[in-house]
Amino acid sequence: MTAGARRRVSADGGDRRHGPGRVILALYLIFVIGTVSRSAAQISTRWHEAPLAYGLSAFAAAVYVLAFVSLSLRGRNAWWVSLVALSIELVGVLVVGAWSYLTPEMFPDATVWSHFGQGYLFIPLVLPVVGLWWLLSDRGARAPVTGA
Repeated sequence: MTAGARRRVSADGGDRRHGPGRVILALYLIFVIGTVSRSAAQISTRWHEAPLAYGLSAFAAAVYVLAFVSLSLRGRNAWWVSLVALSIELVGVLVVGAWSYLTPEMFPDATVWSHFGQGYLFIPLVLPVVGLWWLLSDRGARAPVTGA
């Protein structure tokens, strides 16, 4: 296969695990580990204290898992699942972020998305924007099909 053919890209089967995609995946992995462990601990030990916040934490964890897995996979379907997951994440951060400021009594304990991810250095707000930019950019949608 020629170098040009190796660099040829496909909008429906690109590998987004290289370049900026590698950094994005690393951040999603960190958020998967953090949100899954935090929500599991919260739900199993203090559910009665803040069921809405802890339920939203579990939902956020599920979205991070879906985003991480889909971003890790090749193919058109994985690309679409990534697009949907990151869009849900962005909407979730915006809605929960605004909701937590408007009715703070509903959030006696923080979630990853409350206050727009303030407790996580606003990374939950920035990460889906960067992820969507990467997915929708020429390089993200058409990342190298081959390579390690």
